[in-house]
Amino acid sequence: MKKTNNVREVALETLLTIEKNQAYSHLLLNSMIKKNNVKEIDIPLLTEMVYGTLQRKDTIDFYLAPFLKNAKKTEQWVMNLLRLSVYQMVYLDRVPERAVLFEAVEIAKSRGHKGIASFVNGILRSLQREGVPAFDSIKDDAKRIAVETSHPLWLVQRWIAQLGICETRKMCEANITPPSVTARVNQMKQSPEELMDILERKGIQTEKGDLTEDAIKSLKGNLTQTEEFKKGCFTIQDESSMLVARTLGLQKGDSVLDACAAPGGKSTHIAEILENTGSVHSLDLHEHKVKLIKEQAERLHLSNIKTEALDSRKAHTRFENGQFDKILVDAPCSGFGVIRRKPDIKYSKTEEDVGRLSEIQLAILSSVAPLLKKDGTLIYSTCTIDHEENGQVVQAFLEKHSDYELDRSLIDRLPQPAKPFAADGQLQILPHYFGTDGFYIASLRKKV
Repeated sequence: MKKTNNVREVALETLLTIEKNQAYSHLLLNSMIKKNNVKEIDIPLLTEMVYGTLQRKDTIDFYLAPFLKNAKKTEQWVMNLLRLSVYQMVYLDRVPERAVLFEAVEIAKSRGHKGIASFVNGILRSLQREGVPAFDSIKDDAKRIAVETSHPLWLVQRWIAQLGICETRKMCEANITPPSVTARVNQMKQSPEELMDILERKGIQTEKGDLTEDAIKSLKGNLTQTEEFKKGCFTIQDESSMLVARTLGLQKGDSVLDACAAPGGKSTHIAEILENTGSVHSLDLHEHKVKLIKEQAERLHLSNIKTEALDSRKAHTRFENGQFDKILVDAPCSGFGVIRRKPDIKYSKTEEDVGRLSEIQLAILSSVAPLLKKDGTLIYSTCTIDHEENGQVVQAFLEKHSDYELDRSLIDRLPQPAKPFAADGQLQILPHYFGTDGFYIASLRKKV
């Protein structure tokens, strides 16, 4: 396909590339914007169409089902064109349906032929005329939640077993709402209030975060395009993720290991809290990801971060036993807590992935455990809500490491809004609690 500025064609091409190559939507979208020279005014619509269509793909397929005799035989690009069009017709009030229909037919002509254009036109006009089917016909609770909120049935059933049907429904509904843009203020430079005043004078509207002392929420304007961002006054980070560094109970001069550090959000937060004292050893498996940590540290003017490309399962071969005051294992996980930001996760992950990841998580914990000083704190965190990757991993670790115990003082290091969700040295934030990412934190103490 030739390069184009047509926002709907770019949206279609992005959806196809994500589906064909299992590409991450948040990374691909940025490259597609540059590749196709999308006008700045069209970027919000493009973003909403791509993310919205991905988020609601299964729901849209349910809407299309009565009008498609055989969806499986429909060409991939045609199916995605129909999904993209239905998303606009059902969910975007500001886009006239006649414009959606016209663009869909024109794209069908340019990519296919008149027969396909007629097919697309017929399907969309039938849906427009008859309306979308209701969910009432789905009697099974799990199936209805899965279709209404566009989540795989196996995932919904798994969450119902772990969390109950009420919490699962709320969480799935939260997962199809747009995420907030939040920033962590670098308090080595100024307070959140001071930064908010500076941004306000430049036309950027913000408000204090809901969960953490470090957070501000963006209401209007692009934070990353400001001079303050370039100067290292803040970092874009979700509020639940900002909790992690605070739970370490850091003291100036501490030696800290961040075992799974890329892209560097938590490492830089630790370094800021330490006020450039002590040391933060930041590891990641891949050199190109380690580079991201370095770039973050440089932008924020942090000199106490030492980066290294290393598999954290081999950390015990690199560092001495008892070397660190604090250790953070923000482990690789299924990412089920960040589905709002990365909707493709819910379609690409499997139950087998969860089991495989839990083995890696336990291996990382076991590798770093000897490196902590006695009476030191080890924080284990994930951006998922699955018990097998969270509480079960911690329990398995404690069964193998009698020199560790759950640190029930974790609750004392949490902000007041988060305290009700903490128990026995563990915290589980679900996406609908504060409109943040889903996040799990466990605090482990090495016995004296």
